[in-house]
Amino acid sequence: MTSRVPRIAAVHDMSCFGRCSLTVIIPILSCLGMQVCPLPTAVLSTHLGGFNEISFCDFTERMPYFYHHWQKEGIVFDCIYSGFLASEQQIDTVADFIEKFSATKPMVLVDPVMGDEGKLYSVYTLQMREHMQRLVGKADIITPNFTEACFLLGEPYEEQGVDGAVLQEWLVRLAGFGPSIVVVTGIPTAGAQLMNIAYERSTGTFSQVVSEHIPVKYPGTGDIFASILAGALLAQRPVPAAIQLAADFIAMTVKTTYEAGTPRREGVMLEKYLPWLCQAWQKRNDSF
Repeated sequence: MTSRVPRIAAVHDMSCFGRCSLTVIIPILSCLGMQVCPLPTAVLSTHLGGFNEISFCDFTERMPYFYHHWQKEGIVFDCIYSGFLASEQQIDTVADFIEKFSATKPMVLVDPVMGDEGKLYSVYTLQMREHMQRLVGKADIITPNFTEACFLLGEPYEEQGVDGAVLQEWLVRLAGFGPSIVVVTGIPTAGAQLMNIAYERSTGTFSQVVSEHIPVKYPGTGDIFASILAGALLAQRPVPAAIQLAADFIAMTVKTTYEAGTPRREGVMLEKYLPWLCQAWQKRNDSF
């Protein structure tokens, strides 16, 4: 890598309590030596899971003013990385942002956050799926979880997962929307395990990482995974190494948080493992 710090535009909400979205993305990518430039979609007092009477400010109307200013200032991004988008307008705004900054060919990662455990978030409609499919078409990398992969493809959700050959077919179909790398996360498998699987269209290769399944769901783990993946791929690390690093970090934080018994809505205690991530990242850098 050059001495210049890579610059990532992170199009996410700022949930001020609960360890998800920008409050995990910024420290994670900073550990990987990346500069994070937030393009906030909304600012919320907490995330949407497990809290009542949330206070929030919707930034949808202001988002274009932010990136138009960046454009006038000649600011260039090495990566554009989007997450949860709450409306058709927000999805289309991100598509416009990507188009406006396409001349310098930034790496584009779209995390199509739409639901989990077979259920879609309440805001998502079939019309929003169509808009998200178009946004996915502008991405180089996408990171849907198993539920989101089913929704994008119009396939029924199977609680026990699907046959390996079918799953590989699904990844190829998702790549058919446009991205060159597809990573599907949180796929249930036989036994107490979860699988993350990646497909690289340029080589036609698949790679996977299997982790222990801990029977609890925490907000923000998808944001952590996609952030580590974005940083690693931007640093030109191989896809298998990138998903392994992301899976290892999440496994440690989930296990520690589960054993501590903290409220699920507070997210994983990533702070305890940020020094580990910095060290692991440096070791990997030294080996390249």
